[in-house]
Amino acid sequence: MQVEITKRDYSLVGRETKLAEERGLANAEWYSCKISRQRLKELMQRRDGPAIRDTLIWFAVLIISGTLGYLTWGTWWAVPCFAVYGVIYSSSSDSRWHESGHRTAFKTVWMNDVLYEIASFMVFRESVPWRWSHTRHHTDTIIVGRDPEIAVPRPPDLLGIALSFFSLNKAPKEFVKMVRHCFGRLNPAEETYIPNEERPKVYRNARIYILIYAAVITWAIAIHSILPLMYIGLPSFYGSWLMVIFGLTQHAGLAEDVLDHRLNCRTVYMNPIFRYLYWEMNYHVEHHMFPMVPYHALGKLHQELKADMPKPYNGLWAAYREIIPVTLRQVKEPTYFIRRQLPGTVKPVTSLEPA
Repeated sequence: MQVEITKRDYSLVGRETKLAEERGLANAEWYSCKISRQRLKELMQRRDGPAIRDTLIWFAVLIISGTLGYLTWGTWWAVPCFAVYGVIYSSSSDSRWHESGHRTAFKTVWMNDVLYEIASFMVFRESVPWRWSHTRHHTDTIIVGRDPEIAVPRPPDLLGIALSFFSLNKAPKEFVKMVRHCFGRLNPAEETYIPNEERPKVYRNARIYILIYAAVITWAIAIHSILPLMYIGLPSFYGSWLMVIFGLTQHAGLAEDVLDHRLNCRTVYMNPIFRYLYWEMNYHVEHHMFPMVPYHALGKLHQELKADMPKPYNGLWAAYREIIPVTLRQVKEPTYFIRRQLPGTVKPVTSLEPA
């Protein structure tokens, strides 16, 4: 007997949006672990030093790998050079985009804004729409009909997930949005979270992005070589795979429509290299619960909250041993999800999930 799979409406202007509002899930109060105000204030202190150091290292690796790629172009030695360049350019820019978008990476505001604009371009995201999209993601994390950044809707699109490792589904959609913005138009979902006063910036930036890409493509055609595109444009495709590997650990397979970040986010222990590339976003429960804590203090925040948290995952493999089978199961059983075990007495959370 074939079971009919009912798909939820993940758009921001459909029936689930109204349902979330009726159930009190929109702009709601979330569970928060106890921590002293003084200690939280200490952890929220912003500093320029760590981000300046890490950004200089990031650009140094980008420049060195890019230079080696140029010098070895036409040989097989260029492959590992551009493999490194692509990951630094596209995957690692995701976490830089994220932290500078929160304006917590640096103490100095303009440093955050400059890095945010650079990283937005590198990760192929328009800076203004994505700033407001991510604000909504934090306000209504994995609330169906409200969160525009749910990476794995149910039932999961396995082909779409596979294509995302090389941005073959995301980049074309972003390009279409970019062209639409060039003509001064937003889609209905964007109209729900981008303020009116920010919209001229959206249109201006989209035109700048398109001009840059057009210039690079023209350059490549003029010299009869894809080499310019290996530095700008193509890295967003060939270098995005690690971003997806990291990103899927954040929420995939976990509860929807709950008001407790411990139930819809993961904290995953990672090695120092991964933590550097990811800018400590592996402490994802902690980040969502207290998003104003800078990335360099998330490890300390984790120690403060650990007693009230679910058990962290011991590495990427431990996370994916859970994510892969659950994602496959959700294809035929979309109501299934991972129920995180919480310690001690848990404050009740509003939920639309089946009991």
